[in-house]
Amino acid sequence: MAEKIKFELVAPERLLMDEPVGMVVVPGVEGNFGVLAGHAPLIAAVRPGVIDVYQDGMTTITQRIFVGGGFAEVTAERVTVLAEDAMPVAEINREATQKTVQDLADRLSVADPNERALLAQRLAVAQA
Repeated sequence: MAEKIKFELVAPERLLMDEPVGMVVVPGVEGNFGVLAGHAPLIAAVRPGVIDVYQDGMTTITQRIFVGGGFAEVTAERVTVLAEDAMPVAEINREATQKTVQDLADRLSVADPNERALLAQRLAVAQA
């Protein structure tokens, strides 16, 4: 049986996961990276995207969780993701998300320079 690594996913409002897993694939700003037990230590920025969680082996994804950015800390025994926003992919409402993307795009087109950066960031997360 393959070694497990402890995976913790923390969002501002709740702890989403805290369990041993086979592998985690995290959407880093420099590209996706996989973490197995015994991984070299690192700290990485996380871009908006989907974290894939594997329980045993590296072939079957058991959970997919959208994160809106954040940071990941990896050690040989643990990976912790501190997410700005997170929710299971299965809970995402496609129609509501499409409406949010359109609303943000409309607001961005008429926004003043002070508001533009925040709206652009929120739009990037909604599009992801």
